[in-house]
Amino acid sequence: MEPFGRARSFLYRRKYECLLAALLQHLFIAVVLPNLSIYTRVLWPINMVLLGVFSIGIFRGRRPASRGLKNLMSVVVVFFPLVPIFFEAGPAVMITLSLSYVLFFVVIQIEVLRYLLRPSYINVDLVSASICGFFLLLEIGIFLMQALYYAVPGGFRGIDATSFTTIYLDFVYFCSVVVTSIGFGDIVPAHHITKLATSMLGIAGQMYAVVLIGILVSKYASAATRE
Repeated sequence: MEPFGRARSFLYRRKYECLLAALLQHLFIAVVLPNLSIYTRVLWPINMVLLGVFSIGIFRGRRPASRGLKNLMSVVVVFFPLVPIFFEAGPAVMITLSLSYVLFFVVIQIEVLRYLLRPSYINVDLVSASICGFFLLLEIGIFLMQALYYAVPGGFRGIDATSFTTIYLDFVYFCSVVVTSIGFGDIVPAHHITKLATSMLGIAGQMYAVVLIGILVSKYASAATRE
């Protein structure tokens, strides 16, 4: 049990760095994979489980309701990545799956934001958590847009609908472009619902940047005053 205990202690001390690494590989690992079938059958479920485990690792609820939510999130993390592999990825399945992940990442985002507001100093954990918050916002946007894609026929133009994997990867690209305000225009919302949702995501990205800068500056000023 001692090696397991040391590993657990290390993961807890480095939980935000581990979460950041999991987010990066979940979003962008396909850039080194020419064969998407391997990604779909092997890496997709592994990526989601790793991301879920490291996400739950920062969730520190102690109340019974919080523990129940954490257990429910664990089930989502373990079983939901297998759904599109073993079942037909129809609209109803993908909408349910996508909205479940939206809720999952919203809960984790709230926990990260709570941590960002807590300490009065800046350290490696705070910087890592700040970056995690940005990528969690991206994850929320991706799965929300994916749910809208299946719920609103013709809601987007330019999406590669070859498989659920290509759809997901196109939304990784699309939401990255929206949040960073690049706007290439090769994938565009084509319905008033998706247009408004895209606008909200872009605004949320800018608001996160503004709020984060304010938090970091205030903590730096507070630390400088104490010195």
